[in-house]
Amino acid sequence: MLEPATRKWLADSGFTVRDEGMWRAALTHGSTGDAENYERLEWLGDRVLGLSISEWLFHDSGQAEGHLAQRLNALVSRDTCACCAREIGVPDHVRLGKQARDDGAADSDNVLGDVMEALLGANFLDAGFDATRDLVRLLWADAVDGRRGRSKHPKSALQEWAAGNRRKAPEYDLVDRSGPDHNASFTVRVRVHNVGEVEGKASSKQAAETAAAKAFMERYG
Repeated sequence: MLEPATRKWLADSGFTVRDEGMWRAALTHGSTGDAENYERLEWLGDRVLGLSISEWLFHDSGQAEGHLAQRLNALVSRDTCACCAREIGVPDHVRLGKQARDDGAADSDNVLGDVMEALLGANFLDAGFDATRDLVRLLWADAVDGRRGRSKHPKSALQEWAAGNRRKAPEYDLVDRSGPDHNASFTVRVRVHNVGEVEGKASSKQAAETAAAKAFMERYG
């Protein structure tokens, strides 16, 4: 079952928790070896999020289909989901195996984005679509309004800046890896179409992506 602190955090974040086993699964990464993890709930939550955002944009925007599609893709992207996850504190509650945690999975956009969608899937099953749609409107408000550029995490800030300015999602590419495993150096380039590109360097790929995003925001944000 859920830890009391995790259940309180979920409730404080706006989720409706009834089936504790399901919510535990929503926070569980496959690396734990548990029989139940977030994969199925993430699949469901992805659909719930897409419909919630689509309805929101349709009613609140008079833009043509092409612009709506571009906006939707940015708002339901893995990076935007990870941004929302960080803002509500998911990294402190996600359940990971030791190796995955040591590898930095608690701050991985892929993991956090998946968990965020799994939480929406769980909320849909426990509280229904209307309640989950309203929660999405609360958690995604800054993203839709383009006001999340003040986010503490540079990658999230860049993703939301791009979404708020109707740009394609940032693209990260590993440019170089050098040095021995115990003292490796990674160089990553981040690019936003029709804006520019910047490189960042650090001792891990994830940290290099963060450094590149921070440098991009300092130059273009």
